[in-house]
Amino acid sequence: MAFVKDMLRMWAHSWKRFISIAMITLLGVAVLTGIYAGCRDAFRSTDRFFDAQGLHDVQVLSTAGLSNGDIAALRKVNGVAKVQAERSQEVTFDLDGRKSATMQEIGTNGIDQPYLQEGRMPKKAGEIAVTRKFIRDSGKRIGSRLTVIPESASSDTSDTSDTNGADGTNETNGTDEAPSFPTKLTIVGVVLDPQNLSNPDGYSAMTSFRSTATTDYTFFAPSDGVTGTLYTSATLLVKGAAAESTFDESYENTVKQVTDRIDGTVKTDRQKARRQELLDAGNKKIADARAEADKKFADAQSQIDANRQQFNQQVDQIVSMQAGAAAAGAAANGANAGAAAAAGATTPQLDETTRETMRETIIAASPELTQAKQQLDQAQSQLNEQKASTEHTLKTKENELKTSIPQVRWYVQDRQSLGGFSALKSDLDSIQSLGNAFPIVFLLVAVMMSLTAMARMVEEDRSLIGTYVGLGYGRLAVASRYLLFALLACLVGGGLGLIAGFLGIPAFLLVVLQGMYVMPGLRLEYDWLYGSLGIALFVVGVLAATIYACVQEMRQTPAALMRPKAPRAGSRILLERIRPVWNRIGFLGKVTARNIFRFKSRLIMTVGGVAGCTALIVCGLAINDTVADLGIKQYRDIYQYDLMVVSDDSDASAMRTKVASDGRVTSSLDVRIESGDLTVAGSGDGDSGKAGSSGSESIQLVAVPEKHLSDLGEMVTLQPVSSGMLGTSGVGKTGSLKLDDDGVIVAQSAASALGVKAGSKVRLTNGDGVQATAKVSAVNRNLIGSDVYVSETYYAKLFDSKDAKNTKNSKSSEDSEALTWNAMLAKLSGSDTSQTDYAESLEEDSSVMKAVSCAHMADSFKFDLMGAVVALIVALAGGLALVVLFTLANTNVSERVREMATLKVLGFFDREVHHYVNREMMILTVMGVILGLPLGRLVGGMLTMALNMPSLYFEVEVKPLSYVIAAVATMAFALLVQLFVNPVLDRIDPISSLKSVE
Repeated sequence: MAFVKDMLRMWAHSWKRFISIAMITLLGVAVLTGIYAGCRDAFRSTDRFFDAQGLHDVQVLSTAGLSNGDIAALRKVNGVAKVQAERSQEVTFDLDGRKSATMQEIGTNGIDQPYLQEGRMPKKAGEIAVTRKFIRDSGKRIGSRLTVIPESASSDTSDTSDTNGADGTNETNGTDEAPSFPTKLTIVGVVLDPQNLSNPDGYSAMTSFRSTATTDYTFFAPSDGVTGTLYTSATLLVKGAAAESTFDESYENTVKQVTDRIDGTVKTDRQKARRQELLDAGNKKIADARAEADKKFADAQSQIDANRQQFNQQVDQIVSMQAGAAAAGAAANGANAGAAAAAGATTPQLDETTRETMRETIIAASPELTQAKQQLDQAQSQLNEQKASTEHTLKTKENELKTSIPQVRWYVQDRQSLGGFSALKSDLDSIQSLGNAFPIVFLLVAVMMSLTAMARMVEEDRSLIGTYVGLGYGRLAVASRYLLFALLACLVGGGLGLIAGFLGIPAFLLVVLQGMYVMPGLRLEYDWLYGSLGIALFVVGVLAATIYACVQEMRQTPAALMRPKAPRAGSRILLERIRPVWNRIGFLGKVTARNIFRFKSRLIMTVGGVAGCTALIVCGLAINDTVADLGIKQYRDIYQYDLMVVSDDSDASAMRTKVASDGRVTSSLDVRIESGDLTVAGSGDGDSGKAGSSGSESIQLVAVPEKHLSDLGEMVTLQPVSSGMLGTSGVGKTGSLKLDDDGVIVAQSAASALGVKAGSKVRLTNGDGVQATAKVSAVNRNLIGSDVYVSETYYAKLFDSKDAKNTKNSKSSEDSEALTWNAMLAKLSGSDTSQTDYAESLEEDSSVMKAVSCAHMADSFKFDLMGAVVALIVALAGGLALVVLFTLANTNVSERVREMATLKVLGFFDREVHHYVNREMMILTVMGVILGLPLGRLVGGMLTMALNMPSLYFEVEVKPLSYVIAAVATMAFALLVQLFVNPVLDRIDPISSLKSVE
């Protein structure tokens, strides 16, 4: 009992050490669990929401629309739980300029159901539900009316723009019709699109650079009133996918099995079948046109023949009359009256030549007959010409039908293709990677501080330990006094850390996340396993340090322990050997130098602890500086152009004419821009590009005209980069990189994520879905977006030949279809504001699909989520620095109580004692700061390398001000600690402290 009372008394006396260990554990557990819990809560709530709304696992699009046969084929795929055929139509309307929207039919099979936020769901024709973004931008409300105008047929059947045949056969295959929606609309509800969780009332600007929407808004309409049997897409739910978390690899593997099956025989067979349907429909249209034309021509010929027969009868009658009259006259002038009577009794018989001569004479003599004959001949000639022309046209149509209808292509996509989903996942993954890295530093600092504190605690009780051991207490029983002390401190600190980690930090992160995304049903949850393991990790670390401290002392005999510890033997320090410096140092300075360097353990612990805390602060500020400079570096340094304008292929010429007529462009470069994918080419798989693949990345494929390859360097800074260490990269000389016909230039942001370098083989997918294996000639410095530059010649080599292998040798380069330059990179005159306004005005033009101002992008680029996390990390690192300095300062004072008492006996005033002790701590703190600044840069580089986000590369940047802030903050914490230590020094009693310890 006395042993227990003494142990409790010792614990109460060491309350400062208890608080120090508990606070370090609290901070460490909070960092370890807090960021993880915040991301996990967001993941789980989003996954529940997706499951409740039936967000599709797989989406199938086709360049020619999907028929009932396609839907039936998808239902037969093994592993598919549900298939929902969807119809949509792009429309435009006037809202402070021309705006576009996608009219989306609300599915009846429970897939991709919008989440009702206000009002009610639409039920009958003409009713729609809109997103909150539309309500905010338009100022409309529930009950408001809206009139829309359908887009052209080119966007009726697919999200892609290459669906149209030359004769428009994509709209029907005999019975299928493109979707059509009502145009007079009434808003009855406000909904959240499960495919896009972006918060329109939050930090919308920061996600603009990752926006993939092809229209401005989405309107949801019921099936009532929607016509057309041709579907724009098919959405699928996969068996067993709902049981997995949508953000886990197990979910991706489950879905991939189904997509692989679809990509196999189903996709190939249905692409061929759908194209054959279009060919059959085209042939049927031609056959119907020929039959209809033949019938019209036959009717016309019959009419002409009837008219000509009537005309001939009239002329023949006149010929007969004239022949009879001539014969009667000849008989009257003759001598034989009987002959005359006989001649008058019968009609004279004329030979064919005479009759024809008389016909021509009669027709020529009569203007009416002449005109009638000319009309008949002209009608026959025109009919013959029409027959020949129609037959030639139909023959040409038959010959051109196969080439006018493009190859049908399917696009099989999973949730990663949804811009809102991938943006949310990449944001949370990046934050979670920080949460996995920073606790390591906290743990190391906690172990170091625990070792320091517990070693001093054991050393103070060495005589008591010797007494207990001498009295027969076991060494384990004696050591339990300190092990239980450390364990209790860890448990108390860890418990408080769990509260902060599963409530405080997640609540903070989720507030920031909800400013970016709408996540219904979000709630905080506790993870017993992770929380217990988090505490256990720090308990093991701290107890290991305590055990080490106990073993170091208890391996001595009880007699040795009960005697005072012998003072450390005096020795010279390195500075003493530098006589010119040593001789100029004052007495107290020499004492300070000896105290610092003679006690190696205290030096290492103090400098290491301060360096670790400083490094954490620098690391957090490094991430903040890196993110803050991304927009400026990309849109002002790498992109030298001021404006990028993109149009449909059909509007490319009109777009260039419009931009040229405005007179704002000082120089420009016409290019072709397509959205595609870049995949690491698999080994041993020359066609699929999947075997051995380490991932894929959405890219912007930029084809450059052959005659203007050298002009690309004037629009984009071309700098070759090579992989570096610790977040750095070797950047070559500006202008040393040239685009040629030997390969493609890949953006650093994509190359870093996929491990691609110069000389690698990659698989490119262009805007038409055609895949080809390309060689990477160089990797270009690029931070935002994933651009891949390719020459016109190399583009044709990759995709034209790949698209038609069998006709490669029979098709000359002159016959190849030239690329349509659907985009323009331009440099503008005027200020940044005027350039932004000009880009906005261009988007209102009907020929312009998208206009992007680099000045606007540079100013509006933000990453608020990362900034919030960095602020949290810096705050926690500052708290850790404060605790570390407090622990070290108190340990320093407790070790040197007799020394401080001696100084007071010698006549030192309290202020002089303060200066004597604090000077050592400040010097050690400065040494820790000097070591921590480059260490923070090192750790920051490694962390930013770990932040692999789609279309982003974090080029580590630490501004001088950040180093200053980190150093000043650490020194400020040191000064603050002095305010707590000085009263402790003042309370030292020289008489009691100098009593013999014997």
